Amino acid sequence: MPQTLPARPLRLGVAGLGRAFTLMLPTFVADTRIQLVAACDPRQEARQQFAKDFNAPVFDNIAALAAEPTVDAIYIASPHQFHAEHTGIAAAHGKHVLVEKPMALSLDECNAMIKSCADAGVHLIVGHCHSFDTPYLRTRELVQGGSLGRVRMVHALNYTDFLYRPRRPEELRTEDGGGVVFSQAAHQVDVVRLLVGGNVTSVRAVTGNWEPQRNTEGAYSALLWFDNGAFASLTYSGYGHFDSDEWCGWRGELGAVKDAAAYGAARRRLAAVQSPAEEAAAKAAATYGGPTYQAQGAAGMPGATQPAAHQHFGPIVVSCERGDIRPLPEGLWVYGNALREHHPLPAPSVPRAEVLDELVAAVLHNTTPLHNGQWARATLEVCLALLASAEQQREVRLGAA
Repeated sequence: MPQTLPARPLRLGVAGLGRAFTLMLPTFVADTRIQLVAACDPRQEARQQFAKDFNAPVFDNIAALAAEPTVDAIYIASPHQFHAEHTGIAAAHGKHVLVEKPMALSLDECNAMIKSCADAGVHLIVGHCHSFDTPYLRTRELVQGGSLGRVRMVHALNYTDFLYRPRRPEELRTEDGGGVVFSQAAHQVDVVRLLVGGNVTSVRAVTGNWEPQRNTEGAYSALLWFDNGAFASLTYSGYGHFDSDEWCGWRGELGAVKDAAAYGAARRRLAAVQSPAEEAAAKAAATYGGPTYQAQGAAGMPGATQPAAHQHFGPIVVSCERGDIRPLPEGLWVYGNALREHHPLPAPSVPRAEVLDELVAAVLHNTTPLHNGQWARATLEVCLALLASAEQQREVRLGAA
């Protein structure tokens, strides 16, 4: 059974010390509501680094981590294909679960995750997804305030170098959760669902796969229809040409200022790699515990920097009945019938603190999280429909989310 927690920091165990953990680490370190108390990872160098940084026990498998009595909740940041299995193990040991996106690779896996956590009486939260980001949460609040009327249309796009960053082999195989749909549409669909507020009823999509050496989806465009009458267009490209952060004031996805002169850096680095094994080694080297790892935004960690703006997922325009809203890393632009207004946002003191807001509220105060299993299942349903629509060249209708 889950533990009854006293008034103290939430004691978090980490399953997987790779890229996702690297991005969440600044949040865990800077937020006093969280204490990192244990971790597991198959890489010895990552385990050694964690033990050194946090004076905490480390394991090479999640079963041992889940059995650790000091752990209240487990952050599951293992590769996509292990999310369902690892969630089941955590729940069976009475641990609350924060699992990275995508929730899983199939709806059956999602159902099993939801059931295992419900049966164990533990909370299940899925994130980080960019729908946690403050610019989108504030946009949602503005929409819900009603001054601009209902959302009618959303346009979202993002152009990045995603496909040319170092990858493990399975990250370039769609059946194993690779490609931009599982990793990136999971963000974009989540954001659009948050802003529209209804359930997706149908999807018509196309995908792009035009790099023979990286044979998976590198781009997509999709139209989504919602049960409240709204519709949305989503476009993503990870082919490393145009960078849509140019339209976000050269603020990168993590909120830091980007150097426009670094154009093409991902492709140049990849060109020096001679084999898939060498590429996977390069990725591991840059993640936690690796020889080229650099901390980002983690107060007190060597080499840390603090972003001055919020995280985001590319240019978005939300069209309401009486105005448009454009969420940006430093604030919202609101275009009404007669006025254009800027609503500034204070810089984040802790990156991705919104994720921990939900986790702490759920675990310590038993508050139902927004990004729970049912929410994340609905997002995966859209992503799977996107793939099916592109493959079958037809509109795919969804059941009740």
